[in-house]
Amino acid sequence: MTLMVDVSTPTRRGSGTRTRTWAVVLAACTGQFLVVLDVSVVNVALPSMRADLGLSTAGLQWVLNAYSIAFAGFMLLGGRAADLYGRKRMFLVGLGLFTAASLAGGLAQEGWQLLAARAAQGLGAAVLAPATLTLLTAAVPEGPARTRAIGTWMAVGAGGGAAGGLIGGALTDTLSWRWVLLINVPIGVLVLIGAALLLAEGRAGERSRIDFLGAVLVTAGLASVAYGIVQTEESGWTAAATLVPLLGGLALLALFVLVESRTAKPLMPLRVLAARAVASANVAMLVIGSATFSMWYFMTVYAQNVLGYSALEAGLALMPTSVAIVVGSKCAPRLMVRTGAKNLALIGTAMAAAGFGWQSTMTADGSYLTAVCLPGVLMMAGTGLAATPLATLAISGAAPGEAGLVSGLVNTSRTMGGALGLAVLSTVAAARTDGSTDPVELTAGYALAFRTAGGVLLGGLLLMVLWLPRHGSAKR
Repeated sequence: MTLMVDVSTPTRRGSGTRTRTWAVVLAACTGQFLVVLDVSVVNVALPSMRADLGLSTAGLQWVLNAYSIAFAGFMLLGGRAADLYGRKRMFLVGLGLFTAASLAGGLAQEGWQLLAARAAQGLGAAVLAPATLTLLTAAVPEGPARTRAIGTWMAVGAGGGAAGGLIGGALTDTLSWRWVLLINVPIGVLVLIGAALLLAEGRAGERSRIDFLGAVLVTAGLASVAYGIVQTEESGWTAAATLVPLLGGLALLALFVLVESRTAKPLMPLRVLAARAVASANVAMLVIGSATFSMWYFMTVYAQNVLGYSALEAGLALMPTSVAIVVGSKCAPRLMVRTGAKNLALIGTAMAAAGFGWQSTMTADGSYLTAVCLPGVLMMAGTGLAATPLATLAISGAAPGEAGLVSGLVNTSRTMGGALGLAVLSTVAAARTDGSTDPVELTAGYALAFRTAGGVLLGGLLLMVLWLPRHGSAKR
């Protein structure tokens, strides 16, 4: 594909332009790979983390959720910062924090230290991820070339999430769980050096104050809601330990909306959501993320806790699934030309729902082919096909100076949906299992989670039929 250089002033064409173009693509895709990788890479290492640091079952969920919630909650802040203060600058700041937090997490000696490091990683990722997408969208004009660029970015991100199981399993079995975090350090340092030397600066808006209050309110609200959902596993839905954080979180989110409607420089201008393409695509992303993110977690624990796979074997078992989501993401731009963005999003979501339904028939003595491989491939190929057209619809509905904000919103919707979906579906599985460690009971709990996620996807399918615009340029 043909890319333009991400700069704010004219640049001579020639070898320097080609070098920086290559640097933009490599930096953006590597950054996206790392932040998505760290959503899933710890899954197969969770049993080792629990044994080493004495984490509780709820604590294990927060190894995932501390990252996801900080990532999702501050991503709007990161996207706005990329627009106002420069894509390169925010890329370097985000990657620097992410790398330092990875080092701290890998060296953690107590459970709370690991959770704090994971939250800091999520904050770094929240600054880094929107900058990666705006680097690409600023370099590529709207049209087929941008669609291909976004497809590549989505495929690399999907590959990061998909490869997490294999990379985490290999590192955990051959070295220790600490290396699932420490591996980020040398990669992060190399990319920091390369980006500092080769990337050119650019921004889409005038510098101004950033709405830190809005960022804190939305993050605290989302974290509180997720915590309340997790509490239902032990306390039930009517206990004070559940209701207080749930209601408190909803109150904080309502306050966030109020603040955004009145502040002069809001983190999330509500008018952005007036664009039909932006609003509908982001809601669809949230719904799909709430179902599909949990797939990696449940498939990993099913393979290890029920089928008896080692960490490395579990990672290898999910390799076809990993390939499927990458292939789906890479095929999506070409298929969009024939089907249109909306139709492809519907086809992909329907495929994913069918895969989740198939997976919900899993048994304690299931074979690899029919209980892990084939349903997993169907789930993730469908997810890959749906994600690219949804991201394209959302970005195409953004005003020129708000591409970073909408990029952050796309990632926020997908990741926050994943965090809340994992909290809900883990509670659904735990309620069915009722504390039993019997493989049959565990499988029944996991199957119910997959069945519930399939129902969520069907609801999302109906929502997309009714709400998504036919063309990405629709701003109604």
